[in-house]
Amino acid sequence: MSRTTHAYAAPDLSALAKNLKRELEARADLPGHVELLNMLTRAVGYRNYQHFKASRGAEERLANPPVAVSEAVVDYRRVELTARCFAGTDILVRWPGKFNQQQLALWVLWSFLPAGEETPEKAVNAVLMRHNGFGDHVLIRRELVNMGLMTRTPDCRLYRRVEKRPPPEARELIRLITSRRREI
Repeated sequence: MSRTTHAYAAPDLSALAKNLKRELEARADLPGHVELLNMLTRAVGYRNYQHFKASRGAEERLANPPVAVSEAVVDYRRVELTARCFAGTDILVRWPGKFNQQQLALWVLWSFLPAGEETPEKAVNAVLMRHNGFGDHVLIRRELVNMGLMTRTPDCRLYRRVEKRPPPEARELIRLITSRRREI
């Protein structure tokens, strides 16, 4: 496990030395590692080392806010976990077990459907079978309709992709999958 480094600054070195001397003289034995960290951080005004770490972490987060896409933060871990279901290709090799990953995977498959036209069921099935490695294109088609990414006529013969702006994670996953597709 890697260590996180924390910058430490004492505004007055003399006051730091006096504070440490006073704390060490009050002890009968030598302090351990954590006790020494607590002494050092108390000498510069924190309650203990945990308080120091939490304050420094908050300072760093405020100084370096996360990069936002359309006013929403991208959860790259969720994107990464869903991308594993594509196994480095543009083919969904397994249906994700978690609902939020299923939704992201459906956005990728949505991006392969023709935009702005009514498509016969056979053509939709062909696209979904081409990008489906686990053999259940009907599940994908049904979930695309349930999620509102695709509509169908009452007789289920014609389908139309619903034009929406994908959420930030879906856009990132689509970008990742389509960039892999170009490399192949």
